Amino acid sequence: MENRSRVFYLIPYMLWMAVFVVAPIVLIGYYSFFDVEGSFTLGNYAKFFTPVYLKMTASSFWYAFLITFFALLIAYPTAYLLMKTKHKELWLLLIILPSWINLLLKAYAFIGLFGTYGFVNSLLEVVGIGGRQILFTDFSFVFVSVYIFIPFMVLPIYNALEKLNPTLLYAARDLGASPWTAFRRVIFPLTVGGVKAGCMAVFIPALSLFMITRLIAGNRVITLGTAIEQHFLVTQDWGMGATIAVFLIIAMALLMLLTGNRKRGLIDIVKK
Repeated sequence: MENRSRVFYLIPYMLWMAVFVVAPIVLIGYYSFFDVEGSFTLGNYAKFFTPVYLKMTASSFWYAFLITFFALLIAYPTAYLLMKTKHKELWLLLIILPSWINLLLKAYAFIGLFGTYGFVNSLLEVVGIGGRQILFTDFSFVFVSVYIFIPFMVLPIYNALEKLNPTLLYAARDLGASPWTAFRRVIFPLTVGGVKAGCMAVFIPALSLFMITRLIAGNRVITLGTAIEQHFLVTQDWGMGATIAVFLIIAMALLMLLTGNRKRGLIDIVKK
């Protein structure tokens, strides 16, 4: 009886997955075998392995790595400090709050800040540095992307730190471990699951960014997401756009498999 009830409750979930996950992937795979004229072809896959698309793929992974690296560099200390501050729930809410704002609005806000006559250039003029071309650069693209993805990196790390047993830190200090040694041997290994989750929550969407590349980077940064948008909306080459999407899905699946969480016991940490 219990098994039947479990199957019954699984039906809505399975329907949702079939309609909104499996069906779109199948359609993408189907369209990838057709050219602009609608004829069946394998040429899209051969075209993907040309230098142009391989360079675009390498660029996408490089920028996704940079965004993830800087987001982690900021998010881990932030999450760690949140655990030690009063009213940490309020501070966490303030960090999450920008993610509730529409992405397009945030992009236009940064256009105003980084523009030639924006606040940042005005500030540089005041301090005597002079105006700089900040908008439509690699720096502006990475900066805005990191800002957008920071909450998605902070949350899993914060949750992992919150679950950390404080008695382990007390034990490490009693055994003579310095703060850095306690972090390296106890805190970080026990929160690496949150780090992995945060990195995946940032790296995977960063691979397919397209609107930020247009508005903030001025199309100077070309990623796989940009190429998919161009093929579907501009050139109308749905087959090539779907082919790029297929390889993007495969890359994301492989990344998730390679970084899958494997629970580590306390004994494994002590052995190290």
